[in-house]
Amino acid sequence: MPLPLPSSAPGRADAPPELSFVVEDAGAVRFAAVPTLTLTLRIERVGGGPVRSIALNTQIRIAATQRSYEVSEQERLVELFGRSDQWDKSLHSMLWTNIAANVPAFTDSTLFELSVPCTYDLEVSAGKYFQALKGGEIPLELLFGGTVFYPQPGGQLQISPIPWSQEVDFRLPLGVWNETMDYYFPNSAWLRLGRASFDRLCAYRARHTLPTWEATMERLLRDEPEEDA
Repeated sequence: MPLPLPSSAPGRADAPPELSFVVEDAGAVRFAAVPTLTLTLRIERVGGGPVRSIALNTQIRIAATQRSYEVSEQERLVELFGRSDQWDKSLHSMLWTNIAANVPAFTDSTLFELSVPCTYDLEVSAGKYFQALKGGEIPLELLFGGTVFYPQPGGQLQISPIPWSQEVDFRLPLGVWNETMDYYFPNSAWLRLGRASFDRLCAYRARHTLPTWEATMERLLRDEPEEDA
């Protein structure tokens, strides 16, 4: 006489859902509080069935080894990876960000827009990397984890962890990153200063009654020496 299957055996209606993930698209978000782009995820319950919600954790990594680089890009990446003749040892993937999100209920499959906050701070490794690229795509690795909530046939709510083995690759067009930055910071770049240097710069601007930071930097960068008391 065959033994009964445990309630979590694959193929049973009450078995924990197996999920699959695909990144279908990417784009810039307008009117967000901070610079943001979205990755459109297709999330599918393999074999079909209802999902009440997903508490989704996503780690996004820059797979820097998965693309080639022009000479000018190699020169701009020295600060991150050293000289190109060292890259067989020094070129590596980098953590970009970790994101927590809640995916609403669906049956079988759904499209979900994952919001990815961005920074234009060129002191941050990801910002340095993006700024160094001149074209092509940014190779990304997305690792998914979290918790899936699903109903049993009798209606009872069950939970199951999402294994971190859920991983997908995506080639983010550099144009999407540039579009996002250009929307929030048109024709601009960020420069971080120490507090003492910033205070001196503020005093210089006030002393010369300069209307903008752009005008302040232009005056400092003029060829003629500045007579400063």
